[in-house]
Amino acid sequence: MMKSEETIKGKILFTQEQIWERAKEMGDEISRDYEGEELIVIGTLKGAIIWMSDILKNLTLDTKIDFISASSYGSGTTSSGVVKITKDIHMDLFNRNVLIIEDIIDTGTTLKFLKDYIAERNPKSVKICTLLDKPSRRKADVQGDYIGFTVDDLFVIGYGLDYDQKFRNLPYISYLEG
Repeated sequence: MMKSEETIKGKILFTQEQIWERAKEMGDEISRDYEGEELIVIGTLKGAIIWMSDILKNLTLDTKIDFISASSYGSGTTSSGVVKITKDIHMDLFNRNVLIIEDIIDTGTTLKFLKDYIAERNPKSVKICTLLDKPSRRKADVQGDYIGFTVDDLFVIGYGLDYDQKFRNLPYISYLEG
């Protein structure tokens, strides 16, 4: 159901229906890639929760889930470059397939740190599934293995993505104009 024009925040890039369709396609692809194997799905808090839920609903695998939270921003709006884990995972990842679910790959600084951090636990594999990829801002050498949509250098909100902790609950992805 589309919201009325007055309630839409920003300009819509991707509707809920488009996101659901992409989650189904990606869930099918991930299920084929890991067929017959267990998969540990690790969501990055807070932004990836809604996307992670959609992906999980479309997996036909034996899955376990956990969450991790890290930040390189502190209280500012620009990255400090120093990544801190604020909520760690508690599963044994040794020789297990791990899929990190992310809301957006922007500069890649935090995600690169997380991928390396998880790799230190000697998993069988570590891959990344992201709702959005913004390659124009990439600073760290990290790529998504499963990418929902590629976006330009826009300030995106909705579907878990926020502006000052607001708009995460929008059922679509839009962007705010400067």
